[in-house]
Amino acid sequence: MTSSKDALRSQMRALRARLAAASPQAAEALAAHLPAALLKAVTVAAYHPFRNEIDPGPLLDRFAAAGAVLALPVTPARDSADGLTFRVWRDGAELKPGHFAVHEPHPDEPLADPDIVLAPLLAFDRQGHRLGYGAGHFDRTIAELRARKSVLYVGLAYAGQELAELPAEAHDQRLDAILTEKGYRAVRKD
Repeated sequence: MTSSKDALRSQMRALRARLAAASPQAAEALAAHLPAALLKAVTVAAYHPFRNEIDPGPLLDRFAAAGAVLALPVTPARDSADGLTFRVWRDGAELKPGHFAVHEPHPDEPLADPDIVLAPLLAFDRQGHRLGYGAGHFDRTIAELRARKSVLYVGLAYAGQELAELPAEAHDQRLDAILTEKGYRAVRKD
């Protein structure tokens, strides 16, 4: 299944680049669709946009205005079996390049334990399957969080990244919801 996922990743990277170029206001539209009930979260983990991922910045502004603690992930090396850790982040705080050249909070920032995790993706389907970059960091992290607490796992994407069905493996953690520039959709887990 890995080779079919790898081929799909390549296709979806190209599609996401086209969607990003065609939708410069998507991040603001996405933020406008956040259900007000979610603004009660205490700690929200997101990501610093990389390549042409949809920018969670306007969404994080809404959470910050509601008093949430914001956090960004620290990514382990690709071949590591570790999941992500999250460190507190404040708008304007200095970030440093981590693994994969993704910007991360400084190691001196306190660790955070998120109630909501906002994840980037290459593709999603209505069943809540998420196609990521293939290292499994979000899957391991969400599995660990779910084993010890309630956490809401939300994929952030362009609406055009939706596919009818994604290949899924036993270790893949399903999203609880998807937020795009066209709306918010909770995932039914029958």
